[in-house]
Amino acid sequence: MQPFHLTATGYNLNYLPEYIALRHGFFREQGLDVTVNIPVPWDGVLDKLADGTADMALGGIWVPSMYRDRVKHYTVFAQIANRSPLAILRRGHSEGFKLADTAGKTVLMKSGGGASVGLFFKMLLRENGVDPRSVDYIQDLDGVMLGNLFQGGMGDYFITDNLSGLAMADRNRDVSVAMQMVTEGDVPWSVYYRETATITPELLDAQKRFCIALNKGIDWVLQHDAESFREELAELFPAVPVDVAVSVTNTFRAVGMWTSTSVSRKGFDRWQQGLTDARLVNTPLAYESIVDDGPASAAQTAA
Repeated sequence: MQPFHLTATGYNLNYLPEYIALRHGFFREQGLDVTVNIPVPWDGVLDKLADGTADMALGGIWVPSMYRDRVKHYTVFAQIANRSPLAILRRGHSEGFKLADTAGKTVLMKSGGGASVGLFFKMLLRENGVDPRSVDYIQDLDGVMLGNLFQGGMGDYFITDNLSGLAMADRNRDVSVAMQMVTEGDVPWSVYYRETATITPELLDAQKRFCIALNKGIDWVLQHDAESFREELAELFPAVPVDVAVSVTNTFRAVGMWTSTSVSRKGFDRWQQGLTDARLVNTPLAYESIVDDGPASAAQTAA
């Protein structure tokens, strides 16, 4: 059994097919002993790659994008989350909400896990004709702290992950989910990558086998209504009401959170424009400059 260690930036429901692949032995079927750690703070994943203790990192593609030609080159070889797993919360009812409603208001956004929350929300505003500068932001605090402050009266809207947002609305009837951003189009939200200079033919073969197992995990989730594995969801996410976990999982299944391990070119180009507008990259990167679809493509052929 080949050790294959993953360092991840968090533990999220949008990574569910990976957790299923681990629990159901799909990686072991491919001869891989996959282990996972989550460094605190999250950017410790780069240290794990640099010192060789991790074979791959899981996180946002914005990190390899902004590091390229500035600090270090990373190559993305697979994707797990094809959509943004965020939600916008407001007080009162959610009927009739439009993104333009946030202009002139204060939006709370967690940032402890990286920049993705603000990057996606501001890109979505621009795509819908709203100037991000027309919104006030509070985003340099922990998500739990911001959630408590929002419920206590701070700000007008709160952006957090979908699962936490729905759980909050389930507990607090004064709060509602105004928008589930998973409906707002493709982006390579969460990807697997490692340092380009360290990639070898042997590693490419392991990446292909990893993708075969991960695709099997994706297919398993897509083929099973979440209600049929609610006990497994309860074990994976014990802090969340299981009915909420089932609901979010089925929403993700229905709208394209999980597709395949290949990074969508259309989603990639959209996200690169968003990163450019946010000044994280000077110009949008070309797909082939940062993504090697070889392992994911070979996995699909093998399957």
